[in-house]
Amino acid sequence: MIFCIADSFQTALRRLSAQEQKMVKETVFDLQMNPAAPGLQFHRIDKSKDPNFWSMRVNRDIRLIVHKTEGSFLICYVAHHDDAYTWAERRRIETHPTTGAAQIVEVRERVHEIVVHKPVEVEQPATPIRVVLPPLFPGITDEELLTYGVPVDWLADVKAATEDTIFDLAEHLPREAAEALLDLATGAKPQIPAVTAPETVSPFEHPDAQRRFRVMEDVEELKRALDFPWDQWTVFLHPSQLQVVEQSFSGPARVSGSAGTGKTVVALHRAANILRQHPQARLLLTTFSLPLANALEGKLRILTGENNGIVPRVTVLPFRGVAHELFTLAFGHHPRAATEDQIRGALRTAAGEASLTSFTPRFMASEWLNVVDAWQLDSLQAYQDVPRLGRKNRLGVKQRDKLWPVFVRARQLIEAQGLLTWPSIFGKVTAHFAGRSDKPFTHAVIDEAQDLGVPELRMLAAIAPGGPDTLFFAGDLGQRIFQEPFSWKALGVDIRGRSRTLKVNYRTSHQIRQAADRLLPKIVQDVDGNEQDRRGTVSVFNGPDPEIQIFADAAHEIQGVADWIKQSVADGIVPAEIGLFVRSNGQLARARAAVKAAGYTQLELSERLQPQGRIAIGTMHLAKGLEYKAVAVMACDDDVLPLQERIETVADESELDEVHDTERNLFYVACTRARDRLLVSGVQPASEFFADFSAPQDRNRG
Repeated sequence: MIFCIADSFQTALRRLSAQEQKMVKETVFDLQMNPAAPGLQFHRIDKSKDPNFWSMRVNRDIRLIVHKTEGSFLICYVAHHDDAYTWAERRRIETHPTTGAAQIVEVRERVHEIVVHKPVEVEQPATPIRVVLPPLFPGITDEELLTYGVPVDWLADVKAATEDTIFDLAEHLPREAAEALLDLATGAKPQIPAVTAPETVSPFEHPDAQRRFRVMEDVEELKRALDFPWDQWTVFLHPSQLQVVEQSFSGPARVSGSAGTGKTVVALHRAANILRQHPQARLLLTTFSLPLANALEGKLRILTGENNGIVPRVTVLPFRGVAHELFTLAFGHHPRAATEDQIRGALRTAAGEASLTSFTPRFMASEWLNVVDAWQLDSLQAYQDVPRLGRKNRLGVKQRDKLWPVFVRARQLIEAQGLLTWPSIFGKVTAHFAGRSDKPFTHAVIDEAQDLGVPELRMLAAIAPGGPDTLFFAGDLGQRIFQEPFSWKALGVDIRGRSRTLKVNYRTSHQIRQAADRLLPKIVQDVDGNEQDRRGTVSVFNGPDPEIQIFADAAHEIQGVADWIKQSVADGIVPAEIGLFVRSNGQLARARAAVKAAGYTQLELSERLQPQGRIAIGTMHLAKGLEYKAVAVMACDDDVLPLQERIETVADESELDEVHDTERNLFYVACTRARDRLLVSGVQPASEFFADFSAPQDRNRG
């Protein structure tokens, strides 16, 4: 007997109160333990077009919708009595005749007319005419549509679809069909055509079916699925995600994709797979910040379960946390890391001792941070030879000759205080483990890999063995906000031929994704020539267009954002699902004032504190990895984004492009935290990035 849960059930379950959810889960557990138990009350849904739909009583009002056959129990939906019955009366479960995948199909005759013709006013307003747009798919055959998983009932509607109706239509179709049609509508060939399953394979085991149905093997697996605190698409993997999760790679590999395409989900499932398949594996799961590491750990525990011996074999830490622990393990004491002020002070002192005045303090600090310390250079010759891929300025031999003694002396001053820079800490860990056969980890999975620097990548390559499937990276080149570009291949981490790009966005609406994508090049290429093509990315749901508001002054902006918050709550978005982000700490006061003016209390994000039930406010850097139903990116004034302070600190003209690129990436990160609703605002004159965000432009700078 196959026991399954559908993603439609998990979506519906979250709409109920906590007490109602608890009762529903108890009922589902009872059903799996003994489907024939006398206390379970089944009632056939007579008006349903599918004779196998039954309702189960949870309490006086809540009804569970179950699809029951001789060989399967499928938990489909749950709601209050009338809503539950209405859902079942409008759907049926069937096996697609071409693909062989089990589908939940909306009954066509029960759906209200969805074709919308927009009246357009001409010169005589009193005489409106109806403009009927041409079909999007002229000449497409029924056979081709069936290969994409379009249900037979919907073939005529699909062939009649126009630009005005395609998104409304897609909401009524199975996901594989909707994604294929959206690809076709944008001029792309569907990336993943439907696969015909052998007759011996259950329709629920088809790759497309596994996106919406989860076969439960035992009670513990059911418990984990019901307890998932994150969106159901992290459980029901898209076939392109599942392929990367299960694929074996001959060396280091990377998955990339635009924001919301599930890179972190793939990384987590891949980590869980490694732990299940390799009982002796010691796995490192790491990312760039402590909040994200904590979030990864919680999600991995849900995927793997608490008491199966897997969790003790996993270390989940941010990059610096890994270096700190391994340094302590290797050398028997904790490292003492120098602060930024201590480093700048050492550089000033060293320059003063050398009477070097031909370089600004800003330039020397930048050169130290991005070249000398990052690469852990230990000789003048190494300084002369180091690649300067992220620094377009070309220092002459004589200039480097003058600078090198200053850097040597600065390092001496830092070490004399018993301090190390973080690149030095990474470097010492790398040197300790590079030549050892007994590595601390057998596998490493790295999230937010675009923000790895030279020292971090070197360390990761040294603390896990080489070979197949030992290093796996997940990241988006368009979200690089911390590190200058460099060659991974030169450091021994070659992912050429083992890089995969995800194209299906589940987190962000089509309208928000489309606007945010205008901020970035269509094709991004790393130093080693690996391309990430953002073209062809498809969002699977529709939403309102992002709002752009430019105010006369900060007071008007604060009130405008407050009104937006109140309207969002009035529309059913709870405060905990709202986030406000600003460029830096200097603009946080405006975010606080907006929340207060709306009549709510904010919770300010930090490296250790994440929101609990209140409107979240924070800087754009802290938005990384988070998501909300509604997001306001405010205080985007002309001198704030890009941040004037950064522009003023560039050492020379060659660094200006890099500052603009990372500022643009940061704005993209903040905007793509929004699922359904996005507001971007600023004071006149607003950020120069607004022009790109609001109007399509050919910005293929890749």
